[in-house]
Amino acid sequence: MSNIIGELSIMHNPKKRAFLPPFSGSPFGAFPGDFNKPNDRVKKNEVKHKQQVRAAQAMEDAKPHIFIKRGEGNGGLVCSTVKGKTAAAIQPPKAGAFKKKQIPPTEFRRFYERGDLPVTIQHRSDGRTLFWKVLPEKLDLHHYLPIFFDGLREMEEPYKFIASQGCYDLLQRGAAKILPTIPQLIIPVKTALNTRDPEIVCAVLKVLQKLVVSGDLIGEALVPYYRQILPVLNLFKTRNVNLGDGIDYGQRHHNNIGDLIRETLQLLEMHGGEDAYINIKYMIPTYESCVFS
Repeated sequence: MSNIIGELSIMHNPKKRAFLPPFSGSPFGAFPGDFNKPNDRVKKNEVKHKQQVRAAQAMEDAKPHIFIKRGEGNGGLVCSTVKGKTAAAIQPPKAGAFKKKQIPPTEFRRFYERGDLPVTIQHRSDGRTLFWKVLPEKLDLHHYLPIFFDGLREMEEPYKFIASQGCYDLLQRGAAKILPTIPQLIIPVKTALNTRDPEIVCAVLKVLQKLVVSGDLIGEALVPYYRQILPVLNLFKTRNVNLGDGIDYGQRHHNNIGDLIRETLQLLEMHGGEDAYINIKYMIPTYESCVFS
C-alpha cells in the first residue's frame, strides 16, 4: 500500500516526474492513446478557456443593441469628409488604324529562288540595273506581271529592288499587253496596301502612277476597282511631313506619302474618264478635283 502511495506522489510532483521511465503514465502502465488522462492539465486548461470564451460571447450577445446617433455616421449628410477610393484610370483601347500589319509571304520570292524569273541583277558604275534574259516585249505579262506586283511588299534585298525595277521595266516596254492584265494586278496591289507600312505604300503608289500612264484606257479600266485600292489611300491622305520652316533633305527620294497619294489620285482622275471623279469622291470625301473648278 505504501508503494502505491509513493508512486502516486511521484506522479503529482512535476520535478520527480521528469525522472520516470517512458510509458509510466500510471502505476499500472501507460494509458491508451484514445484514453482521456485524468491528470492532463493541458486539456483541462483548453476546456476551461473554451468555456470562458463561450461565457464572454454569451454576455456580449446579451447586451442591448447600440444604435448610431444622428450625425455620428458617414451617410445621410449633405457633404462627406471621407476620402473615396481613386478609381484606376482606364485608357481607351487603340484602334490600330495606322499600325503595320503582318506581311504575308510572297510568291515572287519563291519564283525567284527557284530560278523561274528570266532576270538577274547587273552591277554597273552608275548603279544597279536588271538584265533580262528574255526581252520584256516577248514575255507573257499575264504570268509575269502579277508576280512582280506581288513582290512589291518585299522588304529585303535583293527581292525589293528586283520586284520594283521589274515592274517599271515591264510597264515601260509592255505596251498593249498591259491592259488585259489589270484584273490580275488588283489583288497584289490591295495586299501590299493593306500592310499599311508607309514604305511599302509609297512603293506601290509609284508603280500605280507608272501603270496609269503606261497605256490608253488603263486609267478607265481601274475605275471599277477603286473600292479595293482607295480605302488605304483615304487613311493615309493627311499623313504629310510637317517640318515647319525646316528643310526636308530627303524629298529627292519622293517618299512623302501624303504628296504621293495626292498625285496618284489626280492621275487616276485625269486618266479615268467621266466616272473617275465621282468614284474617287465616294471613297475619299475630302478629295478635291483637279479637273473641275
